[in-house]
Amino acid sequence: MGYNNTAKSEEKGQPWPSLSSAIFFPIIVIMRTNVKIAPLFVACMLLFALLPGCRRGDAAAARRGDGAVSVLVFIPGVVAGSPTYEMMVEGALEFARETEGLEVRVFEAGHNQAMWEEQLMAMVAEGGYDLVLSSNPALPEIAASVGRVFPSQKFVITDAHYSGNPQIMTYMFNQFEQALFLGYLAGLVSTSNMPHANSARRIGFIAAQEFPLLTRHMVPGFIEGARRVDPSIELDFRVIGNWFDAGAASELAQGMINAGVDVFTSIAGGATQGLIHAIRDRGAYAVFFNTNEYDQAPGLVVGSGIVRQRELTKEILANFLEGNIQFGTARTIGAGEGYIDFIFDDPGFRDHVPADIQERFEAFMYDFRAGHVEFTVPPL
Repeated sequence: MGYNNTAKSEEKGQPWPSLSSAIFFPIIVIMRTNVKIAPLFVACMLLFALLPGCRRGDAAAARRGDGAVSVLVFIPGVVAGSPTYEMMVEGALEFARETEGLEVRVFEAGHNQAMWEEQLMAMVAEGGYDLVLSSNPALPEIAASVGRVFPSQKFVITDAHYSGNPQIMTYMFNQFEQALFLGYLAGLVSTSNMPHANSARRIGFIAAQEFPLLTRHMVPGFIEGARRVDPSIELDFRVIGNWFDAGAASELAQGMINAGVDVFTSIAGGATQGLIHAIRDRGAYAVFFNTNEYDQAPGLVVGSGIVRQRELTKEILANFLEGNIQFGTARTIGAGEGYIDFIFDDPGFRDHVPADIQERFEAFMYDFRAGHVEFTVPPL
């Protein structure tokens, strides 16, 4: 059962039954039992098969009721363990509870990226969704492909940048900004006298897979921020190949620690747990994007940025209901708009990061928010 404003159940993708099986098995049975009515039954079944739009509309009306607005939150992965997806689902469900006549359904597509387009196609074909809301850099092209088959379907996708398609609007968090200030903190820690810092001047970045936002904004921003502390700092960047293999992430992190890395960051979904295990086991530090991760390894996770995905989700749904979504455009939002920030008020930072590093980083962030830190965001 899907999520809505009264129910909170997660739905996994299920394969559709074969159309030929659904139609022709009953025909065979009827032909064996009553030859006279078989031709009429065949004609009815074929007419039913040729009217998918009518079937979708009837199913949608029965599911949500006349006048309701229906939103599909399509999760390309699983919600649990993926903070940005968790925040999107929380925001959507909270908004649905506060808004009469809005139904929100959540569908988890799982980790097999090769199946995402097929699953999204199936969900849209089921019909009745006024809006599909999702979050992943890979989703705009998938949505565009699905949209060619269903030209009336609208999509809003966060964590992505894609413009020019009248069915799609995207919101991209300015991850270069977040990478820059997290890199600056990583540089302060790596060059410090903290117990697990060393003299190698080497920081690490572990990613699930490569995509433009990562390689053109997040990785360059991270090393640029660190080099504002010490220009000699080097970056060790490695790729797991998927979003769930914690064992592979742990092996990569262990090897990077052997190579002198003393501060990490990661964009790896559930696989990030492998990095956490490695820094606990070997002794190293980490800073994280997007959400509060201090409790994962107190004293070792020394910084957490935050993106306000939950608030953005509610804003998107409100704008959609008001008719204020500018489909075909791409919007970038960052620290200046209040959608990206750093979590200072947590014991993981206050109680474990030396006072001199806190002071230097707070001064940097003050200037950063005020627009006094100059930088150029690379093109995507």
